[in-house]
Amino acid sequence: QVQLVESGGGLVQPGGSLRLSCAASGSIFSINVMGWYRQAPGKERELVATITSGGGTHYAESVKGRFTISNDNAEKMVVLQMNSLKPEDTAVYFCYYQVYSVGWRLVSDIWGQGTQVTVSS
Repeated sequence: QVQLVESGGGLVQPGGSLRLSCAASGSIFSINVMGWYRQAPGKERELVATITSGGGTHYAESVKGRFTISNDNAEKMVVLQMNSLKPEDTAVYFCYYQVYSVGWRLVSDIWGQGTQVTVSS
């Protein structure tokens, strides 16, 4: 089973940048999706960005143009580069890993514990 460990959260001023990393341990399957959700107090959990094992990416409209998701080290780590941060980006960010069958049916769903990102002056 894959385990995920997030890092890189912290406090940053508006307009600043932060880089989140999600390291995966265990077996990595060939068809998978990794990405980030976030949840702020009193708000619903929001999908921020995803990247597939084939390199395809998707971003929420609220972060498009500011955030970039990428894979490193043969997809054992996913990185979220966050630029031009705004106070509304403040949330707990959760890394996730999903395994799919050849027909893109979900097989498993693994989540990290989350890392706090605070954007404030």
